[in-house]
Amino acid sequence: MLALTLLSLLTAVVALVLAALAWRRTTTADRAEGPDAPPADVLGLRQEVAALSSESKQTFRHLAVVRYDAFGDMGGHLSWSLALLDNAGNGVVLTSIHGRSDARTYAKSVTDWTSDAQLSPEEEEAIASARPKR
Repeated sequence: MLALTLLSLLTAVVALVLAALAWRRTTTADRAEGPDAPPADVLGLRQEVAALSSESKQTFRHLAVVRYDAFGDMGGHLSWSLALLDNAGNGVVLTSIHGRSDARTYAKSVTDWTSDAQLSPEEEEAIASARPKR
């Protein structure tokens, strides 16, 4: 009977020591992060949102299409200019000119809402329409 009592007492002491060590490790980690620090999963989400926000600034977010008749004897507004631009006004303007016997397509790069290539009035209108209003 005495052996059983001693074994129970030893088990209780070991459990108490392990519990104290676990408690100490937990409170040390809490102190390192600070009492007002958000949990690690919240910090991870914040970092992911910041990365996505940064990446989205470089995507084509500003789009506009201008349809028109390139030649006076044709109707139907089959010609078009399409501006695809990011937040900084960088991207491309695509133009397709439809005639009676053929169609031609052009691409011109756009930097900071302007282009080094000469733009048609319709291409300029597409860029202006894609630009956000202030």
